[in-house]
Amino acid sequence: MTFAELGLAPAVLKAVVEQGYETPTPIQAQAIPVILGGQDVLGAAQTGTGKTAAFTLPILTRLAAHANTSSSPARHPVRALILTPTRELADQVYESVKTYGKHLPLRSHVVFGGVDMNAQIPALRAGTELLVATPGRLLDHIQQKTINLSMVEMLVLDEADRMLDMGFILDIRKIISMLTNRKQTLLFSATFSPEIKKLAADFLTEPVVIEVARQNATNDNVEQLLHPCETGRKHALLAHLIRTHDMPQVIVFTRTKQNADQLARNLKRDGFSVEAIHGDRDQRSRLEALAAFKENRIKVMVATDVAARGLDISELPFVVNFELPNNPEDYVHRIGRTGRAGAKGVAISLVDPGEEKALQGIQKLIKKNTQLTPVPGYSPGTTRAEAPAPAPRPARAATPAPRSSPAPVLATPRGAGLTGNGLTGNGAALAKQREIPDAPLSQARPKQIAALFLPPRYPVNQG
Repeated sequence: MTFAELGLAPAVLKAVVEQGYETPTPIQAQAIPVILGGQDVLGAAQTGTGKTAAFTLPILTRLAAHANTSSSPARHPVRALILTPTRELADQVYESVKTYGKHLPLRSHVVFGGVDMNAQIPALRAGTELLVATPGRLLDHIQQKTINLSMVEMLVLDEADRMLDMGFILDIRKIISMLTNRKQTLLFSATFSPEIKKLAADFLTEPVVIEVARQNATNDNVEQLLHPCETGRKHALLAHLIRTHDMPQVIVFTRTKQNADQLARNLKRDGFSVEAIHGDRDQRSRLEALAAFKENRIKVMVATDVAARGLDISELPFVVNFELPNNPEDYVHRIGRTGRAGAKGVAISLVDPGEEKALQGIQKLIKKNTQLTPVPGYSPGTTRAEAPAPAPRPARAATPAPRSSPAPVLATPRGAGLTGNGLTGNGAALAKQREIPDAPLSQARPKQIAALFLPPRYPVNQG
């Protein structure tokens, strides 16, 4: 099957082709026809398999009938609303909407917290057919009466499980109660939990269930490695792995904001180009850091789980769990940042002995029992591998080569005469004390060794 067979609007299909896509992913192939048919959808797929395009492409196709170039805001009411749990994911979805809708005279906008709310108002008042938003900031605009949702026909809850985890359920219910014209609801998630199924029962009408992978399965394109390491050695091991694996780019996940900042500072001292992103950084600096990372101006991105959902870096080769997440499902989302769109990826986890319970929870969830692989010199009970012994030097000639100039005369202590090894008396005692090999002066050591033959700075006991 190709995108041309899915019934997309010509303008949308043109944008897809310009991006170089021909064959839809399984979630796209199954979801797009259903959404175009107007049915509710409960969709689950592994992260990185194209869920965003699975709903943005058919939504744009359905909105194409309303496309117009009028300057009147009344001709551009909000007809489709996409809710996401994080700012990063909202921005990513908005970029997809702009990319695939660039040949349609439709207006789209994104609103999220962490930035000046007043700066978002002009675009909303000018009218927008498709709005991407985080729940909290959307409610702020509703309270300020800067947006009207009475014409919304399509609602998308993206990463719904994460929204539940973050405590957005009351906000979601409040927003949905205002969508009096809602005709279609799409709920997408990387996982299917009992809570998600209950949410679907509350908000969806006879949904078509689309599940293209086993629940909580990890991507087979991602190689998962586990290295035992005590907490105090993790930073050193991480720096070692970045160098030995020659990682061109890597996202490193920590549990807390403080740990993310501290690790970023340590890696900077190691000479790596690194930035940290988490909830305490303002939105502008977070977006700037993400842009620099995507443009390969930053090699290492240290992040909390705020970035586990919504980061879409094409062909990201490595992800490292510096600390295992408290929630096993977050592990699936973290390592889902690599191995996207069919590419290969590597996910490395540094496991402290105190994280054994968290590791067991992850292995139970993903139904994989990956073994711990010690790293010599960094894992408990190991030592660094010894450097290989240098190759033996060729034997010297039996007869010394003739010298063109006489050997230098070395200073000796007062009253000391020369013997076979060049020293007698105090000089011989000094040579023995410093373990100078018995060798003729004609085969003198390099100059730095010759300094050992100088008179001592203090008298030597002759007794």
